[in-house]
Amino acid sequence: MSTTIPNIAEAAKLIATKKLSPVELTQACLGRIDQMDGILHAFILATPERAMADAKAAEAAIMKAGPSGPMHGIPIGLKDIVDTAGIATTCQSRILSANIPDADATCAAKLAAAGTVLMGKLTTHEFADGGPSFDLPAPPARNPWNPEHFTAGSSSGTAAAVAAGMILCGIGTDTGGSIRGPAAFCGIAGIKPTYGLVSRAGVAPAAFSLDHIGPMAWSSEDCAIMLQVLAGHDPRDPASANRKVPDYGALLGSGLKGVKIGVIRHFHETDHPVAPATQQGIDNALMVFRDQGAVVSDVTISPLQEWHACGSLISITERAAAYEEWSRTRLGDFGERVQRRLMLGAMVSGVDYVQAVRRRRELRSELQAAMAGLDVVITAGAPGEAPKMDAISRWDLFDKPNFTMPFNVSGYPAMCVCSGFGPLGLPVSVQIVGKPFQEATVFQVADAFEKATDFRNKRPAVIG
Repeated sequence: MSTTIPNIAEAAKLIATKKLSPVELTQACLGRIDQMDGILHAFILATPERAMADAKAAEAAIMKAGPSGPMHGIPIGLKDIVDTAGIATTCQSRILSANIPDADATCAAKLAAAGTVLMGKLTTHEFADGGPSFDLPAPPARNPWNPEHFTAGSSSGTAAAVAAGMILCGIGTDTGGSIRGPAAFCGIAGIKPTYGLVSRAGVAPAAFSLDHIGPMAWSSEDCAIMLQVLAGHDPRDPASANRKVPDYGALLGSGLKGVKIGVIRHFHETDHPVAPATQQGIDNALMVFRDQGAVVSDVTISPLQEWHACGSLISITERAAAYEEWSRTRLGDFGERVQRRLMLGAMVSGVDYVQAVRRRRELRSELQAAMAGLDVVITAGAPGEAPKMDAISRWDLFDKPNFTMPFNVSGYPAMCVCSGFGPLGLPVSVQIVGKPFQEATVFQVADAFEKATDFRNKRPAVIG
């Protein structure tokens, strides 16, 4: 096969017509891991023997009866906070350096049942918090567009591996932007689904009421294909939504005529002004939407700072609760960044936490009212291009408000896709937000934008 790694939609068609072998595809991805992971550190643990076994099993099943679905034979990776039976799950922490789970997390089991090929466990920040940190068991992931630059986190390895073509898709988790931030900085597509849509059972917690699991892939169409496998009720997750899973690809290619799009302009123009390239990417996206017949209008809600303050306080407090026992008994075994955040979270008063939860209800009701007559809203995904690895402050969580936290606070589905490139040649992004359980509409809008532009035709130079 060509050295070009296809996306999921392309690979699925080639596999179904027997023009591409899952074994050949897996070998090509393993070759990229060998070639590039020494620079990018996207994997905490590559599993080439498991990958080849999965690929051969997928190929045999497909030769006998055809593919069971579009994910059959597709190379994937799992963020290393996702439990994998018989394979180390370390959460990038010394505390779990010897942890080998007995069972797969629900999301891992669903992907395995769909016939995917597991390439390994992907780099994360410690327990999906903090970063980049250089005092952990493995080095932080680096951006394939320029390895001197950050990937964002905490689904850092997933974004780097997808962008570099080492995998076709992977699992990310998102508590305040940990799918969408890396998607934005690495120029891929990543969606945080509606809260409760994808089971978190078997995935290490960060903040219970903010945690989401979702797909990260090269395109929004690929994310829709992956979400089709991941979504669904799971009694093992007490927050799991019990509702019918729709066809997430149903609206792909249907155009945008009559789609109502709101722009939360003050988020990215006033509350946290973005770089010119990011602003241009948003403006270009709105032009594409209008050209395709969408109705675009401005939306005003509470300032970004209020959403960020509310979500950040809830996040640090719930993280401190999740890791309270280890904080008491093994605090020194955490990396410095996480130590500091856990100690800060432990000092939040019960009164402050309850007030933040009350404010969250108000903010969520406000977004619901603002979107009553809309299908999606738009804002930035990140302020600009990825910063250098050594330019991230120790307290970056509180440095400036991010554009992703509002949709963890609300639990609404939100997706980042590449909207262009900045002066350094690094990606910039636009964020598309839907109503609860309306992921198909988010994919419709994102896919229409991607297919009207040429940004999906450009891969990082590091992969040739």
